[in-house]
Amino acid sequence: MPGRPQSQQIEYPRVVVKVGTNVLTAGTEELNTSAMASLVEQIAEMRSHGIEVLLVTSGAIAAGRHRVQASDGIGSLHSRDVQARQVFAAVGQGRLMSLWDDLFEVHDVVIAQALLTGTDLADRMSYLNARNTLTRLVELGVVPIVNENDVVSVEEIDARNIGDNDQLSAQVANLVDADLLLLLTDIAGLYSADPTQDPAAHLIEEVPRIDAAIVAAAAGAPGARGTGGMATKIEAAKLATQHGSHVVIADGRARDIAMRAASGEPVGTHFLPTGDRTESRHRYLLSGLQMRGRVAVDDGAAAALRRGDNSLLPAGVTSADGQFSRGDVVHIHSGDGTHIATGIANYARAEVEQISGKHSDQIASILGYEYSEEIVHRDNLVLI
Repeated sequence: MPGRPQSQQIEYPRVVVKVGTNVLTAGTEELNTSAMASLVEQIAEMRSHGIEVLLVTSGAIAAGRHRVQASDGIGSLHSRDVQARQVFAAVGQGRLMSLWDDLFEVHDVVIAQALLTGTDLADRMSYLNARNTLTRLVELGVVPIVNENDVVSVEEIDARNIGDNDQLSAQVANLVDADLLLLLTDIAGLYSADPTQDPAAHLIEEVPRIDAAIVAAAAGAPGARGTGGMATKIEAAKLATQHGSHVVIADGRARDIAMRAASGEPVGTHFLPTGDRTESRHRYLLSGLQMRGRVAVDDGAAAALRRGDNSLLPAGVTSADGQFSRGDVVHIHSGDGTHIATGIANYARAEVEQISGKHSDQIASILGYEYSEEIVHRDNLVLI
């Protein structure tokens, strides 16, 4: 791959890349190392330009199916039913991650595995844990590799529901406030009709809003090896754009496609955001519907918060009131009682009372554990 100058324009500083099974297998029945290595090289280049990348990967079922069917010592499973595919996922997940790890290690890139389900993200505590962990990983320069936990969840592998990690990728994009969700598939993007059936079909390059015509254009059957299809990608695009992310559907086999998309080059089909992720989070925090308590801070902490882009650390907390738990919304007040901010607490009231006024490096010794260095992280805080 040709080198790029360090002045390369970066349009989207935080990108979630979702790659489908048909791209990872290059249209075969097993994972294709060359196809995966090409994507890894692109992600490594993106990171060299300061782009934070999270990878949502399919391929565990394909890897497991190939391993099981190639083994004389394992009973044959040819069914596409849910239970068989869960077995394939259990066998294949380790093989998939091992291959990703080997390929990223060539570029001295550290990866982390994150297995999630829809239930995890629906639960307030699990949502907060996942958000904090994934956000911290990308801040540290680690590439989180996310997959649906198919062994315990059937949502992703049951063709009657969502498919092939498309919905999960949109949820991850929303979880980490991604600037771009890049859906890599084996087609150039969304066409006006099925290009294999209609010679007049043309690529739709930009979609300002997903309406009935766009949904109709995406109708069609899932791919032969994956469980998704264009329809599931449109649903994912709708969810992500409503939260404020840009979404691009593009051909994952095209040259340097990930870096080109991250640079803002017109590739594939570009779905424009219809909402604002900051406004959405701020509306939630300011609504007061989930407010469970209040935290008082000293003058130094109040001044730091008012400057913006600062988290609330335990050292600046003077007291806590209310019956709030970890993950609840709290009001933050200055010493004179002024409501200066609202945020999501990383600790329950009893825990805040124990660590208030202490340095962050004392949290673990006081509580016996540590969820976070902050009482409220800056990403979960809005100034009043």
